[in-house]
Amino acid sequence: MENLGSLAILLALCLALYAAAASVVGRVKAKPFLIVSGSRAVYSVWALVTLASGILVYSLLTGDFRFAYVAEHSNRAMPTLYKFAAWWGGQEGSLLFWSWLLATYCSVVVFTNRRKHRDMMPWVVGVLATIQVFFLTMNNFIANPFQMLATDKLIIAVPDGNGLSPLLQYPAMAIHPPMLYLGYVGFAVPFAFAMGSLITRQPGEGWIHTTRRWTLVTWLFQSTGIMLGAAWAYHVLGWGGYWAWDPVENASLLPWLSGTAFLHSVMMQEKKGMMKVWNMVLISTTFFLCILGTFMTRSGFVESVHAFARSDIGKYFAGFLAVGIAATIYLILDRLNYLKSEAQLESVVSRESSFLFNNLILLASCFAVLWGTLFPTLSETFSGTRISLDFDWYNRLMVPIGLFLLLLTGVGPLFAWRRTSLDSLRRNFQWPGLAAVVLVGALVAAGIRNFYALISFGFCLFVALTVFSEFYKGGRSIAAKNHINLAHAMVELTHRNTRRYGGYLVHMGIVLMFIGLTGHAFNKNEVKELNKGDSMRIGAYTLKMVDLQEGENANYQWHRASMDVSKNGEFLGTLEPEKRFYKASRQGTSEVGIRMRPNEDLYLNFGGMSDDNQRAVIQAYVFPLVSWIWIGGLVLIGGTLICLVPSKVKLQYARTEVVGFTKKHATIQN
Repeated sequence: MENLGSLAILLALCLALYAAAASVVGRVKAKPFLIVSGSRAVYSVWALVTLASGILVYSLLTGDFRFAYVAEHSNRAMPTLYKFAAWWGGQEGSLLFWSWLLATYCSVVVFTNRRKHRDMMPWVVGVLATIQVFFLTMNNFIANPFQMLATDKLIIAVPDGNGLSPLLQYPAMAIHPPMLYLGYVGFAVPFAFAMGSLITRQPGEGWIHTTRRWTLVTWLFQSTGIMLGAAWAYHVLGWGGYWAWDPVENASLLPWLSGTAFLHSVMMQEKKGMMKVWNMVLISTTFFLCILGTFMTRSGFVESVHAFARSDIGKYFAGFLAVGIAATIYLILDRLNYLKSEAQLESVVSRESSFLFNNLILLASCFAVLWGTLFPTLSETFSGTRISLDFDWYNRLMVPIGLFLLLLTGVGPLFAWRRTSLDSLRRNFQWPGLAAVVLVGALVAAGIRNFYALISFGFCLFVALTVFSEFYKGGRSIAAKNHINLAHAMVELTHRNTRRYGGYLVHMGIVLMFIGLTGHAFNKNEVKELNKGDSMRIGAYTLKMVDLQEGENANYQWHRASMDVSKNGEFLGTLEPEKRFYKASRQGTSEVGIRMRPNEDLYLNFGGMSDDNQRAVIQAYVFPLVSWIWIGGLVLIGGTLICLVPSKVKLQYARTEVVGFTKKHATIQN
């Protein structure tokens, strides 16, 4: 079994090398059979990597502890779900998972474009296959998941394994890493098309139309992965936070920010033929930030509780980055004549300028996060002292940037192309602006003095009203014309232009998330040691410990507190926070008790037992509005899915073209 797995990834490496070489040589030498064979080699790579992955997963599920990877990341007591999740729970397995996802993406790209972009596709395949070669080289020679445990050259098996990290034994973690990897790996596709476009000196738009949907799909996966990671931190780590500016968290955010900038600026190229060089730089930056994030989390270059152990693998990623960035810069500079803009910015008050500002702010935030992530390592390298930038440093920098981006989400889409008149500005923004001012005044009168919170709530209302007005105006027109109700008309409006109105829903999701983020300014917390029958208060809540239990199963030992919750004398229910201690890994985790409501969450964490082991340490938090983060995330995901649905008008146009072509063809035959 182990020999078959190793053979599969070795053959996959050989075929990936052939796919890259055959595609490029076939294109340069005008040898169609080489191009076709290179494409078929891509399918073979997928089959072989799938076989290797299946062998590893089977070994994890059956507990084949002859494999070093299985012994390190699985054990008999783990539920089946987490045995499967152990596939990407360690260095070697996650790199194999990356190779499998990349092979899948490559196969889908080759299949869906088998009759399109004939000049460009061999280069696209060549770029993707080259990336595949790099990761399969890692799988074969640097981090092989099929290494066996051996003593005196004899293969042995341990009785049981160490098990997956307890922090990863949570349902969301079975889908959080795959979602992030789907985003990380998926950005290789638009990058490959961009490079193919540069190499073949395309006019500039061909690769944009093909890859816009790919970029949106991978951005959706990245967004979902980030949201699942935030939810995991909130429910598992026990401190009540959802984002700590940890280097690994930052590594996932960086390509999301640059990818968001690309999705906005690509509209400028489609509509006006502008920002062609900028878009090349953005999509390349996004891809290399994905590789950089992988480098940071796997090399020990940054310190994080989420990162893999320090290893020599980082130097290979650093080399890949250096070569890839150098080649990309050369191509862009060499092809500048093919990337000239077809129009110029005519007015600062226009949709073009709003997209430009949006891009600049997104990239500024990206640079700030990258600088903060790398600064501790850089300071240690050059000064010998490691200086870490804390949570407050990021917030002081990112909160104003985030608020400005929030404002742009409401202002930008309502600007006209080329130039916006003063009358249009007044008509679009008068009532939303006035409502925002009234809300801020009311909040100040209610006693709220936090400056950023006031600005955030005002901007949230402003953007929400501008988005609603767009749906209302379009829906009202359709309702009057077709004699249908307003809700039906808004659905019809969205179906007619899914990209535009799906984008508005994404903006609304951002607004709802900002409402939840703003609630952080009003958090409360209390910590107290309690015995059975004792009570504590936090805000308007009274918490009484009615029971304290302990026990164990095959996987872990546990302590559980049963806490009756009352508010203003009214009984609300019982929460049961729990502390677990996993036997195999000798690590502890928290199972928090949460009472989730739209206005606030009551969050209880079992911090452990007191020094004399007689009382439970209960950490109680009240988190206002935090549920709106998750609601906003769902709206964002839903809006993105709508963007991926073809618009009704385009579908009707496509059907008309097909019918017209069929009739014309029949006439010719007659």
